[in-house]
Order: sequence, then structure tokens, then C-alpha cells
Amino acid sequence: MSVVAFAPASTANVSVGFDVLGAAVAPVDGTMLGDRVLVADTQGQFNLTTVGAYAHKLPDDFTKNIVYDCYLAFEKALVAKEVATKPLTMTLEKNMPVGSGLGSSATSIVAAFVALNAFYDTPLSEHELMLLMGELEGQISGSLHYDNVAPCHFGGMQLVLDEADVVSQTLPSFDDWYFVLCYPGINISTSEARSILPAQYRRQDCLTYGRRLGGFVHACHTGQEPLAAAMLKDVIAEPYRAQLIPGFDAVRDQAAALGALATGISGSGPTVFCVLKELSQAEKLATWLGEHFIQNQDGFCHICKIDTQGARVTGTEL
Repeated sequence: MSVVAFAPASTANVSVGFDVLGAAVAPVDGTMLGDRVLVADTQGQFNLTTVGAYAHKLPDDFTKNIVYDCYLAFEKALVAKEVATKPLTMTLEKNMPVGSGLGSSATSIVAAFVALNAFYDTPLSEHELMLLMGELEGQISGSLHYDNVAPCHFGGMQLVLDEADVVSQTLPSFDDWYFVLCYPGINISTSEARSILPAQYRRQDCLTYGRRLGGFVHACHTGQEPLAAAMLKDVIAEPYRAQLIPGFDAVRDQAAALGALATGISGSGPTVFCVLKELSQAEKLATWLGEHFIQNQDGFCHICKIDTQGARVTGTEL
């Protein structure tokens, strides 16, 4: 028996919701932007194999791979539920660049847990899975975060609550928004991007953050697209992280000239996102980004819509 699960890339923060907002994304050209994990039964010992475009960026020792930690955590959860474990092997198809700001670790974690749960005929609930996903993501980032794993798992745009046994809830999104996502090919670690942020913020910045996030959530629920777009501004991270991304100001200027509703940093960066309503303008911006923002062969640019499916089982073979 074997199961393959796919988990999509995601953009966290979306400018207005630092650490509490994230959206799963899917390229409009059909590209499967995300990681896949295969779980298969075996007669031998557990083994984890890595393949894919960015497999060479991962540790050679599979016991240092986050997917191995997912396997151990899932086995522990099965023991707690008195579910018999089975000998298995796993393969991670690593299609997401590490340190890109597109939820690379989340895609591996979510795909691993969804594949494992399907392999064992779903012994864990969606909520139990999400708690494990957040825990494993926290091992990498240093603190508990759901802003990538929640949209990656559930799809759509997720507002992280983590209160009253509710991890996140789906926000209504605008179907005609195109998200142009461009990864320049350089890496920024989450810890590096966090260390550059101030330990304390001015009261005025905190008030502005809360006002804009509240306004954005309200605008999403009431269908006020111009108001929602106007709220997509970042006073928490972008003023500090922009200096880590060469050419960010030029991207913002060019996007504005092409009619972008908003431009921001995806997660910790260096990927940037721009929101546009016209596909033709999105295509022009993507071309410009390819010529002026991408720095090496590792970089890429995709025109995306919000992925409403989230993680899913896609078959039995990679």
C-alpha cells in the first residue's frame, strides 16, 4: 500500500496580519507549487528518501529532516490512541526552496502528516493533525506558528485564532485577485528575519496594526474589496525586513505603476507578493520581475490565485 499527499505553498502575514494571517496559493498555469510526500509499506527498516528540485538543500542524514520528526510524532500519537503501527518508508519530493518565505517547511510538514494519516486510514482528526503541524513547525521557527500550516492544510485564507480550541478560521477572499509571487533566488532564514525586528513597538504602531487587521477582516466578510486592499499595509515587519531584500522598493514602484492593489513581503521573505485585478497587468509585472528582481537560476515567479483545496491525497505514486 502507498499514499501520496500534496501540500501547497502559502504566503504568511499578507502584510496586514503578522503571525495570524496566511493564504494558500496555486499558480493559474496549473503548476503544483508545493511539496509531495509518499508513504509506503515496507518489509524492512524505516527509511526517508528525498527527491525533487531542492532536495540537495536538505541534510544528508534523514534523521535531521523535519519529515522524520513528523514520522516520530505521528507514531507517538498512534501509540497514545492504541493504534498499531506498521513498518513503512517515506519519500519527500522537495519542490519548495528553503528560506523562501513561501512556507517551505510547512509544505513538507503538512504533506507528511496528511500522507501518514491517510496511510493509517485517518486515525487522527483534522484538529489533532493541525496541533501536530503547529508543534513541528515551531521546532523550526522557534515558536508556535500556524500562519503557514493552517492555510497549507485547510486551503483558502486563514485567520489564526488559537483560542477556545479553534486554531484558525477561513476568511472570505476575493476571487478576482491575482497574487504575483516572485522568489528572487536568495535565502532568508526565519530566525534571521525575526532577529531584525524590534523587541518592543510603539503604541501607535500597535494601534495601527490592530485597526488595519480588524478593517481587513471586516472588509473580507462584507465584500468591500477596495477597503480590504487599502488595509494591506505592514507596520510590524516590512519596515525592518525590506532592507534584507535587494530591489524591494523598485518592485513596489513598478507594481504600483501597473495598477497593483498592494505589494508586500511573503512571510519572512525574500519572496514578494503583489495583488492585481487584471491578468494582463499581472503578466506584465511577472515579466518585469523575471528581468529585474530574480537574481539566479533558483528564482521563479508565479501568477497565483488562492488555493481553496489545501493539502490533499493525490494518488499512490510520486
